Amino acid sequence: MNAIVNPTAKPVQASFPVRRMGFKFQDVPRYWAGNDAGITHFLTSLSVLFPEGEGFFVDSVRAVRNHPELLADQAMQKEISAFIGQEAMHSKEHEAFNASAKLYGYEVEKMERSTKTVITSITRLFQPFVKKEFIDLAGTCALEHFTATIAAQLLRRHDIQDLMQDPTMLQLWLWHAVEENEHKAVCYDVYQRIYGKNVATYAMRATAMAAAMVVLFFVQNYFMFRLMKQDGKAAPRHWLRAVRTLYGPKGFISQIIPELLDYFRPGFHPNDHDTVALLAKWTHQLGLNDPAYSPARKAA
Repeated sequence: MNAIVNPTAKPVQASFPVRRMGFKFQDVPRYWAGNDAGITHFLTSLSVLFPEGEGFFVDSVRAVRNHPELLADQAMQKEISAFIGQEAMHSKEHEAFNASAKLYGYEVEKMERSTKTVITSITRLFQPFVKKEFIDLAGTCALEHFTATIAAQLLRRHDIQDLMQDPTMLQLWLWHAVEENEHKAVCYDVYQRIYGKNVATYAMRATAMAAAMVVLFFVQNYFMFRLMKQDGKAAPRHWLRAVRTLYGPKGFISQIIPELLDYFRPGFHPNDHDTVALLAKWTHQLGLNDPAYSPARKAA
């Protein structure tokens, strides 16, 4: 018996798009954030983490997308495909920026390799006890919460945006911030669909988050120190503005600590932190829903 096909039924679509970007970084100045080495290198040290980090996210989700709990769900498959597409584009664009930073003598390739080594080493610590797919997905959920929280903070903080004096870098970070919040729940939903909501899955994701908080803090600050040292600015006086901006009473990082820690709440879900209006504002303001969107045009 043939299945009945409804010719008027709309094909299943992901809830967010994959945008093809092509930023040009050849004219980015050395200190493109606040004309300050510390703030610039804080952001550059994050960028150095992204090619390998986002690649890890893609691999983690791709490894489980054919799980029986997901395979027949067309909507979830579309969300996974869009997640992979966005993350792959993030890796591509940050890798291009990182390559441009080499022109100033920064050893970003070594840092990217170190990032891969750290990711591999941390996941291997858990492999004698749990399956690799479980570890990788839990780690991705934790790190996605980091990136989405930092991204939402950037979209809210006009004072931080104002420091990004180079229009290309401003567009890069705002575009990335929007997309991190568009797909922030995909990996978490995949994790719960496969492994459920029980003590073991909570313990794994909470452990992954605790490990991520410690490792990210040390690795990112170590990379920042290396970049500062390569500029001859390792002395504490060169760090003062960045430390105040990031960790002061109203600092960029200080303000998001409660939101980061909310991940440890047993009933947590990424959509508990509502960014719908924030995304609507910025997708419109940046023209990201315009089919003719061009990074070069927006940066001009």
